[in-house]
Amino acid sequence: MTSRALSAPPFFSQGSDGIFVGNDPARGPWSADHCHAGPVTGLAARAAEKAVGAEKMLCRLTLDILRPLPLAGLRVAAEITRNTRTLATTQITIHDLDDTLCAQGTTMHLVRKDLGEVPTAPVTPLNRAAAEPGPFSIGAGLHDRPYFGQFLDVAYPPEFGLNPGPKTLWMRTTSLVEGEEQSPIQSLCALADCGNGISWNARPAEMGFMNTDLTLNVHREPVGDWHASESISHWHSNGIGMSQSVLQDEQGPVATALQTLVLHPPKA
Repeated sequence: MTSRALSAPPFFSQGSDGIFVGNDPARGPWSADHCHAGPVTGLAARAAEKAVGAEKMLCRLTLDILRPLPLAGLRVAAEITRNTRTLATTQITIHDLDDTLCAQGTTMHLVRKDLGEVPTAPVTPLNRAAAEPGPFSIGAGLHDRPYFGQFLDVAYPPEFGLNPGPKTLWMRTTSLVEGEEQSPIQSLCALADCGNGISWNARPAEMGFMNTDLTLNVHREPVGDWHASESISHWHSNGIGMSQSVLQDEQGPVATALQTLVLHPPKA
């Protein structure tokens, strides 16, 4: 079977001026002119990792999405706010071409050590070999342009389908930036922002469920290019929701992701 992800353009191209321009795979499902926040989260992780360096591992990234993220161009910057022998922190800003602040965030990085074998909770890894190929869980976007969900390799455990409620989904994506090899954590970011799109409780035509933020906590860098998300969404009549995801590679859990959701019925 041909891989849609491996044959897709990268999420972004970067010009000599440092501006990131979104390609079709970066387009979100809600608007033809704006990015899916997952690839943009990858840009935030990239900026923070470049600022801190490889000695410390990115363990937490929190991104507040303040306004839509235009495909036409984004400027991403990370500033180190603390750097000790054990940890580092950064502050991230993402601006559009008009210099409007679209998203802001923080990261935490911890020094890498080699402790050998240490005791940890036993977990049975998910079995990707048994997963069955399928379409992206959110289905069609709310526009007719090519978008994120059409450029993925997706598979589901046999007992899961495309019904409302909690789901587990395996995903492989294209690369983050043209001409670059993405880091393991950068490769996880697009999936991390998909929890609400995986575990929706009603289809987008019946209820909107956009996330206003993302907090990614990583305890081990993922290996390989297939990653899974076990996701559940909690929706409430006050118009607020939350999505929770456990992210895994083929060896077991590597991270958790939380999203705050704003719920809104579709316009008549």
